[in-house]
Parts: sequence; structure tokens; C-alpha cells
Amino acid sequence: MISGDCMISADCMISARPGRRRRPTAWRALPAAVRPARLAVMTEPQYRGVVDAAVTFSNGGGLTAEDFRLDLPGPDVTEQEVAELLLASLGLLLADAVEIRRLRVVQERHRGTRGGPSGSGEGRGDVDRPTRSRFVELDHVVSAGMITYPGLPGPEITPHLTRQASRAHYAPGVEFEIDRISMVGNTGTYLDSPFHRFPGGTDLAGLSLEGLADLPAVVVRTAGTGRRAVDVGSLAAYDVGGAAVLLHTGGDAGWGTDDYARDAPYLTEAGARWLVDHDAALVGIDAVNIDDVAPAAAGARPAHTLLLAAGIPIVEHLTGLEQLPPYGARFTAAPPRIAGFGTFPVRAYAAVSVAPG
Repeated sequence: MISGDCMISADCMISARPGRRRRPTAWRALPAAVRPARLAVMTEPQYRGVVDAAVTFSNGGGLTAEDFRLDLPGPDVTEQEVAELLLASLGLLLADAVEIRRLRVVQERHRGTRGGPSGSGEGRGDVDRPTRSRFVELDHVVSAGMITYPGLPGPEITPHLTRQASRAHYAPGVEFEIDRISMVGNTGTYLDSPFHRFPGGTDLAGLSLEGLADLPAVVVRTAGTGRRAVDVGSLAAYDVGGAAVLLHTGGDAGWGTDDYARDAPYLTEAGARWLVDHDAALVGIDAVNIDDVAPAAAGARPAHTLLLAAGIPIVEHLTGLEQLPPYGARFTAAPPRIAGFGTFPVRAYAAVSVAPG
């Protein structure tokens, strides 16, 4: 049970599983230049909530809170907003459900609740960049005939000019091979631009490098939980603004098999809307599709629709996300600049800091 003001600092996380503590991890707060602007002197009234709540977790266990105080954006907050603030303030991961049993709103100055309207931005931070990094491959190798998505053809790779034929064009001892590939854009690990979903959306040539390269990565882990859906409860504890949000579901374990598209993990509509509302820069998943492709979904694509309408690129079929820390890596997935094209394979990778020495 938690009571009163439970202020969680940037170097202390509470585990969702009773009896276990996360190893303390220190993060440097976001530089002042990129923090949300805060008024030095508040002239408008501020509000806090006094909350009784119960949280259950998808991996078992639960937590109750009594008279827990949170900074609120205003007096007319919804229970859903309070639930999200509660998860963010405590850094609770894999939350399955939050029941707000009682909420009392009081006019009171903010205390800087993490994730709240006057929070410091602590939680993700940008880790100090050391002089060295190691690079982690997060994409699948493209090879002739491979099947990425059931029903779509695999790539055809053939020589346009063979080495033997090239000898007639060059000096003695000089030869080259020029290769040709025919494939759909949805091959291997690929990036969707807004044009993939909307005829007037930005195509691959219009995407800016600032939104594709060297992004701070936030890794959301649901692998091993047995849950297909990545919902708000799995996301709300993370600071995702301006970040590449990488959904580590474990779905890549079925890559290359018939099981890959069967009961695959996906991002829910509510989860996609939450990521849009919290300013994610890019969203990736290690599964066959970011949407639910089960027959019961009847072809609906809410995650694609919401994210791409907001100009947030999507990277599908990632792999190897278990090699990344929750925070601190830098993610890159940049496709070629092809006009009038919506989707294309990428070399997706992350730079992970390596301590000097």
C-alpha cells in the first residue's frame, strides 16, 4: 500500500512485482533547451488530486494506494487521465487495469509529480553520451524469395550485368556485377510513411532525417507476458515525447514460419492514440504488423490510421530488441528518398552507449 505523497526520483523505480526492486538507474534530466516550457511564476490556480486506487498487472500481482496525491492539469480531469498520471508518476510497467476508487480534487500548488503538468521531465532523460557506442542490428536480412508478409511476393534478385559479361566493357582484369531486385515495398524490416495510408500524405522522399535518425529510443517490453495487445497500461509509465518508441513484444521469434502472422502481437487503438497524444516521434514493433491482423479484426487498421495521420512513421518487422536497454539507446531507420512511394526496407539499428575503458 502507498499513502500520502510518494515522490519517485529519477534514480529509483518501483517494480510492478511485489517483493522485487529494480536496480537503481540514474538518468540525466533532459537539457533545459528541450524541456517543455514552464512558467516561473504561476498566476493561475493549480490543482492536485487525492486518489484511492488499485492497480493490477498483466504479469501478476497488484498495488493499492490511499490518499495518493498527484499534480493535475486542471479541476475537470477524467478518471482515465488520473489513471495515466498515476502510472507515470510511479513508473509502473505492464499495468493491466487501474481502478480509481475515489478522487478528490483540491486547489494546491504543484509539487512536480513525474509525468505531470509541472514535472521536471525526469524519467527518460538523455543519458550522457560517452565517446564510444556499439551498434545493434534491428532488421532482418533480405534474401531472394523470402516471405515477409503472408500473401505478398518475396523479392527476386538477379544479375543485370554479370561479371563475365562486364569484362567486355573494361580494361583487362577489371570486372563488376550490377544486380537487379524486384520486390514490394513491404519486404524485410520496412518503414511506413503517411503516403502508405493516405493519398495526400508525406511520401518517403518527404520525410525529414530529423524524424528518422539518431532518435532517443524508448523500449516498451511486453515479451514473455503472454499478452498480444500493447495497450495504454503498457505505455503510460514511459516518457515518449520526441522518442522512437520500440515495442518489444517477442513476435519476431516466429519470423520465417507460419506462426509469425498467427495470433501476432499488436498495438491497440487506445495505445496508438496515447502515443499520438504524447508526441512520439516514431513507433516500431517486432511483429508482422502494428495492427491486429487476426480475422476478428475484420481488416481494421486503427494504429496505422492514427499514427500516420499524425505524421508518425511506423517501422514493422524489427528484431533483436531484447539487446536494447529501456532508455539510453539511439535509433535510426532511414529509407531511400523515393518520390510517390509509401513503404520501403530500412537498415534499422541502434547505438548503445559503451562505458569508457
